[in-house]
Amino acid sequence: MSAAGAAGSAHKVATEGSIALTSATGVVGHVLTKAPKGVKYGKSVAELADQVLPALTASMSLLKRQDPAEADNFRSTVIVALEAAAGTHRGRPSPILAEMTRKITGALDAA
Repeated sequence: MSAAGAAGSAHKVATEGSIALTSATGVVGHVLTKAPKGVKYGKSVAELADQVLPALTASMSLLKRQDPAEADNFRSTVIVALEAAAGTHRGRPSPILAEMTRKITGALDAA
């Protein structure tokens, strides 16, 4: 989201989304407090999306099989982070952030 929001304030987008993610509870909250090892950040939004979108779908698939309640918690947490990052609580997000939100939500729901 922050890479897609670079035309506005990428830092603000990242901060708002990060605050939402660190506010997660339950198993999801515990998992999100640990920094992933070996994450390679892409040099473009497309490279990031190539990694993140399939990982979201895989995470949702795994959670649905192992703990459906936590799958719902995970999806809800990601949606709250998206809304915070896009600033939807202050009005409409930019078309770029709205499209990225659609893609991320689609990856969650593809599971």
